[in-house]
Amino acid sequence: MAVKIRLKRMGAKKRPFYRVVVADARSPRDGRFIEMVGYYDPLPDPVVVKLQDDRIRYWMATGARPSDAVRELLERQGMLEARPRRARSAGAAAAPEAAPAPSRAAGPAAEPEEVAGLEEEVDASPAADEPEVVAAPETEG
Repeated sequence: MAVKIRLKRMGAKKRPFYRVVVADARSPRDGRFIEMVGYYDPLPDPVVVKLQDDRIRYWMATGARPSDAVRELLERQGMLEARPRRARSAGAAAAPEAAPAPSRAAGPAAEPEEVAGLEEEVDASPAADEPEVVAAPETEG
């Protein structure tokens, strides 16, 4: 049986309150659980987190895996060591240890000078798809 430590949503509409529960991984998010081991209230200005660290350590020792949200709560409380975060690839901010992209097998890649020259030629020529706009002759009425 796979056991998870996860959040169970409680509270009213638009007023969330979460219980930290130990549950079977197959049970629904707000369904049956094995044991309640804490709670999390995100609404007050200093967020309120109350966890039973001895029970959480017990369940993790028996094989329970925390969800991503609970793992973050445990890291903030100092119960778990923070995992190294993966760098998000956003253009030039890609991770330096990433392997270079494989080259195309169809043919050699164009040099940067060639590409720059092509862009200038394309910008200078009129577009073939666009119809030519001609002013209509003015008639006196």
